[in-house]
Amino acid sequence: MSLSGTTPDPEIEMLSHGEPLARDRVDVAALFADHHLGLVRLALLMVGDQATAEDVVQEAFTRTHAGRRRLRDPERALAYIRSAVLNGSRSVLRRRAVAFRRAVPYEPPVWSAEHAALLGEERREALTLRYYLDLSDLEIAETMGIGAGTARSTIARGLAALARKLGEES
Repeated sequence: MSLSGTTPDPEIEMLSHGEPLARDRVDVAALFADHHLGLVRLALLMVGDQATAEDVVQEAFTRTHAGRRRLRDPERALAYIRSAVLNGSRSVLRRRAVAFRRAVPYEPPVWSAEHAALLGEERREALTLRYYLDLSDLEIAETMGIGAGTARSTIARGLAALARKLGEES
């Protein structure tokens, strides 16, 4: 029942400013059946991977379904969904760009076995660059993306670890 005491007509809804607006119902299921594949292809071109493209399209249809009563022109529902897919794709790309800019390389905890393995790898790389390729400390540092002092200490630790290893095997 409406405030005036009459039963509301399901085909007439009120705008926020109180004016009645006749509306046809948007058949979101039919739009989905007819246009889902094409919209996924559109999103795929934008975002570059199938799973994300499907998520973007699903979100566009979900939002359209939830807000279907607010659509002023049901004939433009497909254009609205298409626009939502493009906007969703842009949002995904923006989030990816922000995540990429803020990404901090993974550094395992100092006490972890993974950290010890990485240290061993770094030492091996430094020793290989020094004694196999005969690079200077500065060249090793540039190649490994570390400082020259760090390169020198990594080589020293690598030589010490190698000496311990050779001592254990004797």
